Amino acid sequence: MSVPMVDLKRQYKSIKKEINSAVSEVLESTRFIMGPQVTSFEEEMASFCNTKHAVACGSGTDALMMCLMAAGLKEGDEVITTPFTFAATAEVIELLGLKAVFVDITPDTYNIDPELVAKAVTKKTKAVIPVHLYGQIADMDEINSIAEKHGLVVIEDACQAVGAQYKGRKACSLGHMGALSFFPSKNLGAYGDGGMVLTSSDEYAAKLRMIRDHGSDRRYHHAILGLNSRLDALQAAILRIKLRHLAEWNEARKDAAACYSELLKQENIVTPTIHDDRDHIFHQYSIQVPDRDGLQKHLSSKDIACAIHYPVPLHLQPAFSKGAQAEGSFPVAEAVAKKIISLPMFPELEEKEITQVAQAVLEFVGQRKQ
Repeated sequence: MSVPMVDLKRQYKSIKKEINSAVSEVLESTRFIMGPQVTSFEEEMASFCNTKHAVACGSGTDALMMCLMAAGLKEGDEVITTPFTFAATAEVIELLGLKAVFVDITPDTYNIDPELVAKAVTKKTKAVIPVHLYGQIADMDEINSIAEKHGLVVIEDACQAVGAQYKGRKACSLGHMGALSFFPSKNLGAYGDGGMVLTSSDEYAAKLRMIRDHGSDRRYHHAILGLNSRLDALQAAILRIKLRHLAEWNEARKDAAACYSELLKQENIVTPTIHDDRDHIFHQYSIQVPDRDGLQKHLSSKDIACAIHYPVPLHLQPAFSKGAQAEGSFPVAEAVAKKIISLPMFPELEEKEITQVAQAVLEFVGQRKQ
């Protein structure tokens, strides 16, 4: 039996009537860009994340860029972030003429190391972007304390962590702004691209709304330079339906992860660490094994999907070579990148599928020990 990495068709079938009805309503309205569906979705997301404002946009990448633009950073300003993340996190920094300053990660959660953040702050540092990798929130108390001391803007990259909690608070409510992605495979995924910035700052919210619409605060009046990054009404309607199920789906992911971790208790397998003061909503379920590439081939031979998040840290990517940070600069991120592998993870994953995947992993690791 083949096991997919993500099965969006199963999810669609479970909410097909709701989705089709919502899409039909938008088509009948002919309001396709912004409008009441987007406004309602923003209100519902702000309530869900416990923030005052939510500003929908075209993608998670745009959400991150809009945060930096709203913060008023200037060319040459430094932004501290992690090298162990998807390229978009640092890409938007460089595209705006800012400088991405990487610091290493912690070996247990793979999130940015606050002690190293503190050491990396200079007079040019203006912001920090912690990434809540795989669905577990970074050490935000420590990061916020550093930011407050140095007057830094804190932008949460929560694109993998919608609904995750840290000390009882939701992702996107812990910094000055938080960015979400609604890419289809995310825990809350659209049927196309989509993103959002959440904030409790009236000032940032006003800027963000202008930025997403060509810097306009009213029609044909452009107060600042902006983007064309508006969420379309069809995606908003779909996401509103999905939001009603998100808490249940996140719990299903947690249950699947717990099942994986129980089955994969083995000396040569590093399963996810979950800190007691936060939860993990498992956008990815990622393990470390000594021969990651061999395991990837083994799973493929068994018709089991897997993925690597991420095989090359950003400081070693050609696009970010300007920083001249050679191999060995961030040893934890580099070591994890050589051993990490993500197993199938989605809410509808069945126990027999989890068992099948785990058995295949154990089979390979057992062979390698002999």
